[in-house]
Amino acid sequence: MTSKMIASHRVTEISKSAIHMMTALSSEMEDVAFLSWAKPTSDTPEYIKDAAIAAIRDGLVGGYSTTSGLPELRNEIVKKLQRDNRIDAAASEVVITVGAIEGLAAAIMAVVDPGDEVILPTPTYSTHIRQVVLASAKPVLVPTIEEEGFILDLPAIRRAVTEKTKAVLYCSPSNPTGTVFAEDQLRQLAEIALEHGLAVITDEAYEYFTFDDHKHFSIGSIPEMKRNAISCFTFTKTYAMTGWRIGYLHADADMIPQITKAHIALSICSPVVSQYAAIAALQGPHNCVATFRDHYLSARNLMCERLDNLKSVFQYHKPGGSYLMFPRILVEEGRDSIEFCKTLLQKTKVSTTPGVAFGPTGESHLRLSFCVPEDMINRAFDRMDAYFGG
Repeated sequence: MTSKMIASHRVTEISKSAIHMMTALSSEMEDVAFLSWAKPTSDTPEYIKDAAIAAIRDGLVGGYSTTSGLPELRNEIVKKLQRDNRIDAAASEVVITVGAIEGLAAAIMAVVDPGDEVILPTPTYSTHIRQVVLASAKPVLVPTIEEEGFILDLPAIRRAVTEKTKAVLYCSPSNPTGTVFAEDQLRQLAEIALEHGLAVITDEAYEYFTFDDHKHFSIGSIPEMKRNAISCFTFTKTYAMTGWRIGYLHADADMIPQITKAHIALSICSPVVSQYAAIAALQGPHNCVATFRDHYLSARNLMCERLDNLKSVFQYHKPGGSYLMFPRILVEEGRDSIEFCKTLLQKTKVSTTPGVAFGPTGESHLRLSFCVPEDMINRAFDRMDAYFGG
C-alpha cells in the first residue's frame, strides 16, 4: 500500500498567482497588447553587457564569490547608498542578493519566527505576502488610504501592532499603486517601529523612478533606525536587468550574520557574472537611468490621458513613481478583478493584472504597467475604447 505525499500547509494555503495565470492565458493568444508585465521592455545598456562578456572571457565567473558578494561591488554600493539614499553604510553591512526578492526573503527569515506577525500596508506586491507565509509568520494587511492616493494609514498601523508583531514590510515607490510614501509619513512609521522595537524591511526597487514633486526617501537613512531597518534594493529595475537577478540589502552589522545564514541557505551567493555587470552599472555612465525615467514619465502621462477617456469604466490616482498604476474598476463586473481581466483579454486581447493579486484590498482594481512602448499603450486603449464605447 502506498501513501500520497502531502504538501506543507504554508504552501498549500498560498493561492495560485493571478499574475502568472494571466501571463499563461496571454501566451496562448496572438497579437496581445501587454499592460500586465512589470518588467522593463528596454534592453540592458551595452556597457553593462560588455562588462559581463569581459568577465566571462577573463575566466572570472566560473566559481562562487564570497557569500556576501564581491568586495569591489559592495564598496561601490556603499558609495551609492551614501550618495543617493543618505544611508551611512559600510561594506560589511551589505549583502549582494539574487534580486531584491531573495534579499527580502533572507531578511524576513532572519527576523521572524513561526507565529510572529508582519504588518504590510496594502495593496502590496503579492510576493511580499507569500514570503511572510513561507516563513510561517502571519501577514497583517493594513489598507492604505485610497482616497488620498494610497498613502499610509499610520493610526491603523499603530492599532495593528500586537505583542506578536516583529516587523513592517513595505514597498515604495509602490508595486502596484505607484505611490511614493512621503518622508514625513515614513518618519512617523519609524517612530512606531522604534517605540515597539520592530524591524522595518523595505523594498526600494523603483527608487529612481519618481515623478512630479515626489521624492524617494529611504527610512534606513534615519540615524535612529540604524539597528531596525533592513533596506533592500535591486539593479533589475534601475538598469533594465530583470533577467540578471542581482540586488543587495543593507542592515546593521549585528544583523548581517543572521541574514547571511538565510542567504546561504537560499542561494549561497548571487550570480557572479551578474555581480561584474553590476559593478559596471555603478561605475559607468548613469544617463540610461534618466532615459528610462523620461520614458516612463511620458508613458505615464499618455496612459492617464487615455484613462481620462474611460472615466465611466476606470477611476484612478496618478502614480507618483514606479511604472505601475492601479485604477479602480467602476463597471459591475469589475467587482471580480480576475473575471474582469479574463474577459478583457478574451474580448480585446489586452492583458492586465487582477487587483486581487495584491491583497484583498486590491479587489475591484487592476494593475496597469507603463514600462512598455507607447504604441503598445495606444493599441491597448484603442481596443478598450472600442469595447467599452469610450
